[in-house]
Amino acid sequence: MDNETVPETFAPGLAARLGPGLVTGAADDDPSGIATYSQMGAQFGYGLAWTMLFSFPLMAAIQAVSARIGCVTGRGIAANLRRHYPRPVLAGVVCLLLVANIFNLAADLGAMAAAVALLIGGPVLAYMVAFGVVCLLAETLISYAAYARYLKWATLSLFAYVAVVFTAGVDWGAALRGTLVPSFAFDRNHLFALVAVLGTTISPYLFFWQAAQETEELRRRHIKALCLAPRQAGAELRRIRDDTLVGMGISNAIALCIIFATAATLHAHGISQIDTAAQAAEALKPIAGPFAFVLFAAGIIATGMLAVPVLAGSAAYAVSELFRWDEGLDRRPKEARWFYATIAAATFAGMGLNLIGIDPIKALYWSAVLNGLLAAPVMVVTMLVATNPRAMGRLALPPHLVVGGWTATLVMALASALFLLM
Repeated sequence: MDNETVPETFAPGLAARLGPGLVTGAADDDPSGIATYSQMGAQFGYGLAWTMLFSFPLMAAIQAVSARIGCVTGRGIAANLRRHYPRPVLAGVVCLLLVANIFNLAADLGAMAAAVALLIGGPVLAYMVAFGVVCLLAETLISYAAYARYLKWATLSLFAYVAVVFTAGVDWGAALRGTLVPSFAFDRNHLFALVAVLGTTISPYLFFWQAAQETEELRRRHIKALCLAPRQAGAELRRIRDDTLVGMGISNAIALCIIFATAATLHAHGISQIDTAAQAAEALKPIAGPFAFVLFAAGIIATGMLAVPVLAGSAAYAVSELFRWDEGLDRRPKEARWFYATIAAATFAGMGLNLIGIDPIKALYWSAVLNGLLAAPVMVVTMLVATNPRAMGRLALPPHLVVGGWTATLVMALASALFLLM
């Protein structure tokens, strides 16, 4: 049966259909992403704004593929790799994910703490530890249903950056040209920026998180995996499509706002080097005023509270699927001890990197570059799972997602190769 022509069951309104895709898109604009977009705006002005339009269909395609894997098979990406591919492949992918996630956790926790220190002063390391502990307790002790609602509402914090744009004095003509007319130079600075922006918009942890959250949604709503209940596929796959497009669209729109705001203020005033999100907020204050500064810094804190649990959770899903541990945020800690232990270990590892003196100025931007370099091999195995009929059954990917997913993979591989060769 063709999965796009299955009769649709009752479909609620758009807001009710938004969930894993919306949260995933919002988590993409974490402090690491904010630092990356801020640096792009400060260094290149509006010149690289077009990368947001360029990356949108690529990230939407690979996230839709990841979501389908979870919804169709009822298992996460790592569990499907374990079932259908040699164990060393799975172990290698999980190791890559852990390296990227722990480094990203360290960068995000450090940026959140620095933002608080900018707003009220005080000890940065103490704030960093407090954020790590609060995120860990929330993810461990709050029920999945309540936690999912919290994450969904937390996405509203992104709109702080929309407000910043309207206080920054954007040259809308130049912004429109930079968004619609690509300009690029094949030098190391531009390639570094391209890999960083692709790495922060198309990050491996987002693939694992969205696939895992789709399996959680199936359990929460008492729905079988679509490969076992293909008659429900039409409505569910349309929900995934809408959820993913809206989530990724909001993510890239917010990224554009950050680029516009920093281009209009920092770049226009000769500030071309911004290495952290907190530094961007501080630099905005004398140029765009205290209101823009407070909004920008508060947005860093709020998006970090959203992203840190996603980073730790995606690592826990992957490791648990590797070792066949009970997993899921809908399970109590005593029912999935090792799953929650992995969340704690990843969070503490990120905190530890800050405590031993990781350079916060380099961590945020380089975490995006690291994600970009590691994304291509993870995307290859994700696409192999999604196009494997043994895993997906009759609910094969439609041609546009096959083309979109492999195109995104090729773009990531080419950008990484060019960067390494320069």
